[in-house]
Amino acid sequence: MSEPPIIAVIATLDTKAQEAAYVANRIEDAGGVALLVDIGVIGEAGNGAQFDRAAVAQAGGTPLDELLLNPTRQCASPVMIAGARALLAKALAEGNLHGVIGMGGTQGTPNCCAIMRSLPYGMPKLMVSTIASGDVGPFVDIKDITMMFSVGDILGLNPLLRSMLSNAAAAAVGMAKHAIPIVQSDSDKPLIGITNLGVLTDGTMHAVERFRERGYESIVFHAVGSGGRAMEQLMREGVIGAVFDYALGEISDELFEGLRAAGPARLTVAGALGLPQVLCPGGSEHIGLLVEPDTVPDEWADHLHVFHNPVIFAPRLSVNQLATVAEVIGERLKGTTGHATMMLPEQGVSRYSVVDGPLYDAVGERAYLDAIESAMPSGVAVIRMDATAESVDFVNACVDRLIEHIEA
Repeated sequence: MSEPPIIAVIATLDTKAQEAAYVANRIEDAGGVALLVDIGVIGEAGNGAQFDRAAVAQAGGTPLDELLLNPTRQCASPVMIAGARALLAKALAEGNLHGVIGMGGTQGTPNCCAIMRSLPYGMPKLMVSTIASGDVGPFVDIKDITMMFSVGDILGLNPLLRSMLSNAAAAAVGMAKHAIPIVQSDSDKPLIGITNLGVLTDGTMHAVERFRERGYESIVFHAVGSGGRAMEQLMREGVIGAVFDYALGEISDELFEGLRAAGPARLTVAGALGLPQVLCPGGSEHIGLLVEPDTVPDEWADHLHVFHNPVIFAPRLSVNQLATVAEVIGERLKGTTGHATMMLPEQGVSRYSVVDGPLYDAVGERAYLDAIESAMPSGVAVIRMDATAESVDFVNACVDRLIEHIEA
């Protein structure tokens, strides 16, 4: 980047004006340009914001004067989040935004991160937070937000905080200066999204190599809830143009309270967008449950099971439970408008359910595949193969079928 990168600094300037000004100065010292965004409402506003709180509130749909009639964070936060999103989206569209820094604690962290999540993948997003050493999953969700623990509270400059904020400013400017846009190496071929689980990794590695040999790049997503949702968000943003949905365990876990659940939109996005897709029910014959080390929950004791690791318990679903999974898969694919094929490996949908695997059940597996085939809408073709999900022949057939759909 030849021009100085513009870094937005999001903060509540009624409580963090001094700290935000310090970050802005450090951004300038690092060769960037600071854009202060004030999302505070309750206290007296600080000075120096390019997007002051009145502008943010107005962009969020409620005049500041109206918010100040009964100023509560509960009422103000949604307005200020919406306003900051709108203003930063406009700056981005005009080429006047290259990165974002947020600062906050239990109030500022969720608000700043909600604003950052509206920005595209690849744009530097750094959150300096007093709660970054805890569970940040709800704040990061499926976006590429870098969390930085402030160590001390963001309440008055001191030697420790100056160091933390200087590092944050330098990191954001450095990321922006050296950012690599998400651009496909060959614009004539769509980028392919692939879902994977540990019980399918050999097959996934072969698929990646097979696609590469055919001239296609791919991105692999760990299908543990966040992975599938991130892949589908990248479809919405136009980054991913075709899908090998190899691992559907996120559907099973959503239905039976497993840890890989991805939500009700999972498996609907590619079809709605008309993207070419090949699907496989990989890893969906079991669920993953977080347990005490090596402990079998009573309600699953009569199921075939295996420990994926000491604290992740993987029971095989019953025939009736798998019939429900098949029904939901079929229901979610009803909106499919593009070329799509469901590939069914008759000798095991994961490494666990092959012959001699800990979850092997030939009768249950056949019933599950029959149920999936029956549940498929007319717009989704079905191909069954006498193979395991990870066998070379099966993976090759999946790759070749998807390329046929892409090139049709």
